[in-house]
Amino acid sequence: MRKGATKDQIDHVVDRLRERGYGANLSGTEVSVIGAIGVLDDDKARLAEQLASLPAVDKVVPVLKRFKLASREFHPDPTIVEVDGLRIGGGDLIVMAGPCSVESEQQLLSTAHAVKAAGANVLRGGAFKPRTSPYDFQGMGRDGLELLARAKKETGMPIVSEVLDPHDVELCAKYVDILQIGARNMQNYALLREVGRSGHPVLLKRGGMYPTIENWMLCAEYILREGNRNVMLCERGLPVGGGETATRNVLDVSAVAVVHEISHLPIIVDPSHGTGKAAYVPALARAAVAAGADGLIIEVHPDPERALSDGAQSLDFEQFGALMKSVERLRPQLAD
Repeated sequence: MRKGATKDQIDHVVDRLRERGYGANLSGTEVSVIGAIGVLDDDKARLAEQLASLPAVDKVVPVLKRFKLASREFHPDPTIVEVDGLRIGGGDLIVMAGPCSVESEQQLLSTAHAVKAAGANVLRGGAFKPRTSPYDFQGMGRDGLELLARAKKETGMPIVSEVLDPHDVELCAKYVDILQIGARNMQNYALLREVGRSGHPVLLKRGGMYPTIENWMLCAEYILREGNRNVMLCERGLPVGGGETATRNVLDVSAVAVVHEISHLPIIVDPSHGTGKAAYVPALARAAVAAGADGLIIEVHPDPERALSDGAQSLDFEQFGALMKSVERLRPQLAD
């Protein structure tokens, strides 16, 4: 729309789209952008010509990317996801930290207080755990969710936790503030639709069989298409190829720059899964911050040697405190 377009002029364009059976997505601050949703291929040229003739329309631009709602062409301003007063994507670095899985009351509460004292903003913890072996620890389920709720009550920190099954979305949303979609479920379309319908903030990890950035965006599109705009992306590393064993995955720090160019969604980086080894986590966390990540998600455990899952990549309290100090030292340099 032209700068200064009135509400009536904007509404008129929206009404014209809806008359044709299409949806409309409004975005932009100084200049309003109206995204036309669901336009048929054989109607694009005719519709573009008609819309361009309206007096307050500045230009009509075809969105070439397969993902529309996640595209920066569709939504030029960065999306800010608000969670309990936190603004994720608003310029401040948000740090999510906590154990891979909730194991006990003492383990979770001690970790929650420690990471908050070190400067973390959000507590992470898995109540439901997807494991390769059916004999491995699968999480505490509802009991784990109740412990997470207690940790929030004691610390005031919002909670992020993974949901595995579409039938559990409503249950998890009662206890946690951010629903995490793990890498194994990135292409679980039924689950994506369900978290979309929930309206709850979602952290979508990159993974699946074809973890390209475009496929990642298209999976975010499933959530956005259900009307849920509270979506954050999470880069957590790609599978290692060629028989490499030095790291668990290869953390794609370049994804931060690519996502910021093509999408308006905030991006969080997970150096814990990105490396699989605690010794490498601080360096890659700093690299992610330097690349412009909107946040980090770090695994922290009071005794990593005794962790029931992912102990090798978990930091202890002292290591996490040192990481937070190093990140704080990095921020002024980036501002300069």
